[in-house]
Amino acid sequence: MKTAGAAGAVGLTGLSGCLSGFTGGGESQEPIELLHAWSDGDGSDAIAALLEGFQEEHPDVEFAEEPVNGAARKNLGTVIQNRMQSNNPPSTWQAWPGKNLEKFAGAYGDLEGDVWDDDMKSNYLPGPKKQAQLDGTYVTVPLNIHRINNLFYNKAVVEEAGVDPTSIETPDDLTAAMQTVAEETDATPMAQQTSSNWSTVQLWATVLLGQAGQSGYNAFINGNGKEAQVKKALQTVKDYSEFYFNDSASISWTEGNSRFMKDQAAFIHQGDWAAGAYSGNDDFNYGEDWGHVPFPGTDGYYALNMDSFPFPSNNPSPEATKTFLSYCGSTDAQIRFNQKKGSIPPRKDADASKLNEFQQDQFADFTDSEAQPPSIQHGLALSPAIRTNVLDAFSGFIESYDVDKTTSGVLGSFS
Repeated sequence: MKTAGAAGAVGLTGLSGCLSGFTGGGESQEPIELLHAWSDGDGSDAIAALLEGFQEEHPDVEFAEEPVNGAARKNLGTVIQNRMQSNNPPSTWQAWPGKNLEKFAGAYGDLEGDVWDDDMKSNYLPGPKKQAQLDGTYVTVPLNIHRINNLFYNKAVVEEAGVDPTSIETPDDLTAAMQTVAEETDATPMAQQTSSNWSTVQLWATVLLGQAGQSGYNAFINGNGKEAQVKKALQTVKDYSEFYFNDSASISWTEGNSRFMKDQAAFIHQGDWAAGAYSGNDDFNYGEDWGHVPFPGTDGYYALNMDSFPFPSNNPSPEATKTFLSYCGSTDAQIRFNQKKGSIPPRKDADASKLNEFQQDQFADFTDSEAQPPSIQHGLALSPAIRTNVLDAFSGFIESYDVDKTTSGVLGSFS
């Protein structure tokens, strides 16, 4: 593989991903500069598989590729912010779509027709298609979907407790099930971390969806949330907090997930990235050692978080970038990437038989889902400023579990 020189970076080193030497139509193009935060693990394997597939289809494209190092997405966000402010965007970058796109409103190019053709439009479900648009214009290409409304369970623990996860119908029923686990086993009922606020925001939003339904969830993200629904969901999360590890305030979610795998916890609520750790463990097998149900009350919903590649209008390599984004919107690209990442393709016509058994079940739930609500925690559902306000409210909540104060803070986030 021939490599190009590293592209310029703002304030950090080891930032650039270059695809160089594109010669579509016989004309030389500027290098495609691709920035992302998949520096290790499944992300690194996934982006490598994607770029390998692209090069196979476009052998006249040469590239060198490095991720943004450091604190992953935080550092990437800083780099992109600086590049956009200086009117020097990369060709494309790893980005959460939806309301996150508002951060650079006015700086995107229209992908209608050139990339978002009739084939893509007909094979993306309404949720992902909506998240790819800003003010009705297609400006980014979702590459994968991570489901947010998962409840994973350790079979050994729930069987010892006499709890059937498939019979848990509501978020409050889950409280009762965890009480049974606490009484009947030595395991911790829920492997939740509270050392940072994001897991609790994610959990609360899922509980809100389970209790208030799609209509209540939509009302909240549109700034018309009902106080009683917000408060009830917060109280439920407070109830759950009685069933966390004693040191939940000092562990990461990965540590909680590791304990879950060691039969030390009955349940964990996370995006399906948690299952990526299970697939690499021959002693913790799907269907034998662990299982999954949609979070109680959210059956029929596929709550979305996605990675996407946007298209800036001031693009250093516009035609080559559109070629790359068109490939990212193909079934070949999405199977290659998601096989490694543990997520699923956004295209409903992808060949799910090429995914593992858990991914196949997730994909079936996705294609059969009645709605695909966007993630609050990851900013698909809330503009950046409002999301920041919500996260600030939850920073206080995980310290005091003051339901009334947090209700006021969360609802006031839209003011």
